[in-house]
Amino acid sequence: MSARRGRRRTQLKGIDEINMTPLIDLTFLLLIVFMITMPLMEYGTEVNAPEMNAESLPEDNTKTVNLRADGVYVIDKLEMNADQARATLERFYQENPNFNILVRGDGECIYSNIVEVVKMARDAGFTKAQLVTSAE
Repeated sequence: MSARRGRRRTQLKGIDEINMTPLIDLTFLLLIVFMITMPLMEYGTEVNAPEMNAESLPEDNTKTVNLRADGVYVIDKLEMNADQARATLERFYQENPNFNILVRGDGECIYSNIVEVVKMARDAGFTKAQLVTSAE
C-alpha cells in the first residue's frame, strides 16, 4: 500500500510545481495591447450617412435648408449659392426670430459643409438649428 501512496504523490508533485508567472505576464501583455489598439481602431473607421431615431420634427414654425452633394443650397424649393442662402437666412430671422432651422445634408456631402450651414444660421441670429437624419 505504501508503494501506491508514493506513486500518487509523485504524480501530484508535478501539478504543484506549475509556474504561473509566464501565464500572468502573457495576460498583462494582451491587456496592454488591447488597451492601446482599441482607440486607434475607433478613429480609423469610415462612416456613412447618419441614421438614427430621434424626436419627431417640428412641423410648424420651421424652415428647412437642404444641401445637395454638388454644393447647391435649396431653401423653399429655390436653388441658390452660399451667399444667397446666407441672405435668405438673415431675411427669415428678420421675419421671425423664433423659426426652427432644419438642416438636411445629402449623404455624400462633406461634413464641414453641413457645419457651415449651421454656422450660417447662427450668424443670422437663430439659436436653434437641428440636423435632420434618415430613420433607422
